[in-house]
Amino acid sequence: MSLAFARLRRLIGSLAGISLDADKLYFAQSRLEPIMRAHDCRDLAALMRLIETREDEALLQRVVDAMTNNETSFFRDRVPFERLRQEWLPDLMTRRAETRRLRIWSAACSTGQEPYSIAMALAESEPDLEDWKVEITATDISESALEIARRGVYSQFEAQRGLSTARLLRYLEPHRGQWRVSDALRARVVFRRVNLLDQFRDVGPCDVIFCRNVLMYFEPEVRREVLTRLFGVLAEDGVLILGAAETMEFDERFAPSTSGDCRILRRRLAPRRRSVNGV
Repeated sequence: MSLAFARLRRLIGSLAGISLDADKLYFAQSRLEPIMRAHDCRDLAALMRLIETREDEALLQRVVDAMTNNETSFFRDRVPFERLRQEWLPDLMTRRAETRRLRIWSAACSTGQEPYSIAMALAESEPDLEDWKVEITATDISESALEIARRGVYSQFEAQRGLSTARLLRYLEPHRGQWRVSDALRARVVFRRVNLLDQFRDVGPCDVIFCRNVLMYFEPEVRREVLTRLFGVLAEDGVLILGAAETMEFDERFAPSTSGDCRILRRRLAPRRRSVNGV
């Protein structure tokens, strides 16, 4: 392994928690090539020297953006959105009948298809939610991904990927040869930059957290730390949804289950104490 690549691996790990495999040199070079070209860096070693000798937050952000996997689609894996609309949402609405308020967090939202899918699922639950205050917060570490998400403009392929024709025509509108998410739907989602390695107490408490297919890229210790912080902002009766492939050790606080293409975590309730009379 080259020294420059080893330094890059440490940098990406410290900035974004991403565990970059030792055999990913070619992948890293191809992802970073536009940045190297823009800064007249002949190779990865030159780019790392530039990063390490110049305090340039914008450059660091571009490197993180380049190394972040933004693979996503509307209603990806389908099952979580069906269960949100048919099961978790009705249950939470019963529990929140007095406050009539729900908070949903799409963590690592990439270019926005997941939170917009959540907003569509909620829209299809109306009129039950007409007089409710529902907050959908969507976050990502990548500023470039968030810019796309806020615009809500997608190519024909991106728009059709995961959306039925009925949903496409209901929630998106033609826009300069592409498709744009309607103003009404975009108004339901607030996008913010959040690094999952940082503290994010101001995001919670959340009734539902989608954090899918991101922890799998972290080192085991980082995964445990992030999971603990997610657990800390999850409501007592809330639902945390991970990707089905995200296998990890869960402690006694969680009651994990798998459904389709997602892993569901709920707080494990303490057993009821029996009185001295056995009642």
